[in-house]
Amino acid sequence: METIPDTQTAWVVVQQGTPSKALSLETDWPVSKQLKSGEVLVKVQAAALNPAAWKLMLALPNFLDKRPHVAEFDLAGIIVDGNDTVFNKGDKVFGWIPGGVQRRSREGALSQYARVLASDLVERPTNTTPVEAAGITLVGLTAYQAIYHIAKVEADQIVFVNGGSSSLGAFAIQFAKAKGAKVVATASGRNEAFVRKMGADEFIDYTQVGNLAHYLCVNSPPTKYHVIFDAVGLVDPSLYTYSDAYLAPNGVFISSGPIPKSLSFSELWKLVKSIGAMIIPTWLGGIKRRYVLVLTKDRPEDLLEIANMIEAGTIKPVVDSTYSMQDALKAYDRILSGRAVGKVTVIVDYSCDS
Repeated sequence: METIPDTQTAWVVVQQGTPSKALSLETDWPVSKQLKSGEVLVKVQAAALNPAAWKLMLALPNFLDKRPHVAEFDLAGIIVDGNDTVFNKGDKVFGWIPGGVQRRSREGALSQYARVLASDLVERPTNTTPVEAAGITLVGLTAYQAIYHIAKVEADQIVFVNGGSSSLGAFAIQFAKAKGAKVVATASGRNEAFVRKMGADEFIDYTQVGNLAHYLCVNSPPTKYHVIFDAVGLVDPSLYTYSDAYLAPNGVFISSGPIPKSLSFSELWKLVKSIGAMIIPTWLGGIKRRYVLVLTKDRPEDLLEIANMIEAGTIKPVVDSTYSMQDALKAYDRILSGRAVGKVTVIVDYSCDS
């Protein structure tokens, strides 16, 4: 019978900055064995990294992010204490620790054990490995809620996905195709085959067209897009501000969040312009098309539906690369490179079975 230790190895966010400055590998971080009602204890097999995590490390001061706390949100693992919930010891699960919960509990995915709300976990689909399942939740929920709840995509509509080779974009393409929509997606030319494999009907190599908004204005589609989903999180607002030319009047522009890549003046000024484009009403000269910022909601029913779609083979998680726990900073370097195709994951426990 496995004994749950009192301490563990974990990557802890200790200060504001880039991952190399913000993170510390702690070998004596406490294991939260005292569970509240509705919580379970998970032995983490794999965790996934998210752009949102490093951007929050960079942007938020310590008092707002309630540091120190364990890093990251997404995980897959095995239940070691079901705590009278729907789960039993030994169940294979995946899910997440939402940001608000993380700041209150100090729990995170980049640790050997994690205290997680049972409602934020589902059973891992039998056709996925822990590494594949670890990267599903945050991007899966974000894409699902953008495509199904906000856009309410219908068959034969046209969905434009900016950043189709990103993990978020790959899910968005698949969800739109599952509804019977036509998908136009952007990525660099080297990722065209991947984007088309995800289901994109048309492809635009953004590295060859210059300013994407200008390109779409000059080459406006015969039928305007019903949905534009910016999976990149552009700070430059031009794709939205020029959208009258290529987005249908009743269409919607959905952003995954314009978070600046740095705190430079130019990036912050773009953010100011983006915020202005979002909030200035039409009668004051604002953009005529609807803008929605997708804020991922903790909806257990959505996560269960995603798991069912993956089990059925309708949706497939995509892994870019895997790293050891000790090499997590190299994993962040991969994300920061902007070249990751799919999720970047960290294997926390090599001894756990698949």
